[in-house]
Amino acid sequence: MALLFALVNIIGWSLIPLTVKDLPQSQIAGIGIGASVTALIIYLFTGPAFDDATWAVAFIAGMLWTIGQMGQFISYTRIGVSGTIPLSAGFQLVGNSLIGVLIFSEWPTAQAKVIGFIALALVVIGIVLSSRSDDKGSGNANAKNIAFLLIRTIGFWIYSSFPKLIAKDINPGVNGLDYIFPEMLGVLVGTVIYVIGSHSTAVYLNKMIWRNSLAGVEFGIGTLFYLFFVKQNGVTNAFIYSQLCSVISTFGDIWFLHEEKSKRQMTYIIIGLIFIVGAVF
Repeated sequence: MALLFALVNIIGWSLIPLTVKDLPQSQIAGIGIGASVTALIIYLFTGPAFDDATWAVAFIAGMLWTIGQMGQFISYTRIGVSGTIPLSAGFQLVGNSLIGVLIFSEWPTAQAKVIGFIALALVVIGIVLSSRSDDKGSGNANAKNIAFLLIRTIGFWIYSSFPKLIAKDINPGVNGLDYIFPEMLGVLVGTVIYVIGSHSTAVYLNKMIWRNSLAGVEFGIGTLFYLFFVKQNGVTNAFIYSQLCSVISTFGDIWFLHEEKSKRQMTYIIIGLIFIVGAVF
């Protein structure tokens, strides 16, 4: 059952970069709509109970997710999807693994720590290789753009860790159904705040908002199964498996969205992903 949760999560999240289109503001607005509607439907059919503390933490987690996702969408325009996804996956793997180990005491044995940190070293190598670029390919993975993506990834780190915080310190009996709705409501509020703050409210009147809302449905379903997986396997393991979506997203962008890459860039991306996937296992 755990592997089924992981598979649905991976597929749901991997389809998002292949679905969204138009300006980053339209992409994030559509995500907010689709994710919140999906969560509302789940809530109406399941009627889960949750306390005020769980609601508040889940809501804040959803708002913080917006920071990370906007960084990713903006990076699509700067680095390209196939350049952004491996970098983002690597940053998230390293950050969330360290949070799980240092804050939630996962990887408790010395052997687990040794294997885990070797794996994280492989992730770093994969990040470096995936970010290599040349003048012939698309994308500009320079230090400024990479730093921008890294800083925004902090939103993903906090968002991904909050389910463990809820289960450990707030409500030990909670599961994904109990807080998917307040979390996706936080996503909606966060996206609306961003759109208003960037003076881009016109995106809500653009027909492309409906396509981007489909990506929100993919995100909502993927997140629900991610939360189930967290409950069974912990933040570190769940998030490590979830980042296998980077492989599907990266090659899906190159094959289906026809993002141009030179042979040299493709070589670096493939080798980098091999290191990241190897580190996952």
